[in-house]
Amino acid sequence: MAKESRNDKRLARHARVRKSVFGTPEKPRLCVYRSIKNISVQIIDDVNGTTLVAASTLDKDIKAQAAYGGNKAAAKLVGEAAAKKALAKGIETVAFDRGGFLYHGRIKELADGAREAGLKF
Repeated sequence: MAKESRNDKRLARHARVRKSVFGTPEKPRLCVYRSIKNISVQIIDDVNGTTLVAASTLDKDIKAQAAYGGNKAAAKLVGEAAAKKALAKGIETVAFDRGGFLYHGRIKELADGAREAGLKF
């Protein structure tokens, strides 16, 4: 038998969490994706199947502030940017979906940055 890869295990955790975490128009889902060099976040309304807000280290304004997108400082900037965009659209509360990633390091910094900017989980 082949050993299950780390990403396969992450996807299984993500599927398990997604059974209970669901975004509604009143409380959309904040979904995080982390790669080696970048981190991105979307605020999604699962009822209508639409992305309401998106932010990433690949955005021009965040890329100008963070030299490298794969560290905790860049993740915090992404969280703050997503929260500001969400508050501008009238979204105050979200359901946090960590995407199967451990709540540690960059994921934690992104969540802390979003909370500091005024978003409630």
